[in-house]
Amino acid sequence: MSPLRIGLGHDTHRLIEGTEIVLGGVRIPFDYSLAGHSDADVLLHAITDALLGAAAIGDIGDLFPDGDSANQGRSSVEMLQIAYELVRKKGFVLVNLDCILFAEQPRLGPLKQTIRQRLAEILDVEPDRIGLKAKTGEKVGPIGRMEAIAAEAITLLEKV
Repeated sequence: MSPLRIGLGHDTHRLIEGTEIVLGGVRIPFDYSLAGHSDADVLLHAITDALLGAAAIGDIGDLFPDGDSANQGRSSVEMLQIAYELVRKKGFVLVNLDCILFAEQPRLGPLKQTIRQRLAEILDVEPDRIGLKAKTGEKVGPIGRMEAIAAEAITLLEKV
């Protein structure tokens, strides 16, 4: 059996009136916020699911159910760190991570390097192991109408 495992994660959160969004652990001033039980960091949620899926240990809802009051307003950074620790306890290390953020606004191009650096810090890896792309909705669908922001992540783990 190969020591390599691929995991895929996806998440979407609605935009609501607010003052900032959190993406990849980076607080971004904005006229909206993301609705969610935790801090609604859609990118970290997708990454968490990708890591958990690759290690075959469930998903973010299994570890942090939204019906549990302990998860109300919880930091997605903390949730990702807990999940990644479980992945490492199963003997896996992160080979690489590739992500896409889907948002009509704010324009994320200028923030990509900052977010990549923050992801590298959270996961304790070199930034060159992390890819990040930002796409708009081209004014189509819930992303394009600025009703939501979504993220996808794919990760490669290696059993050591």
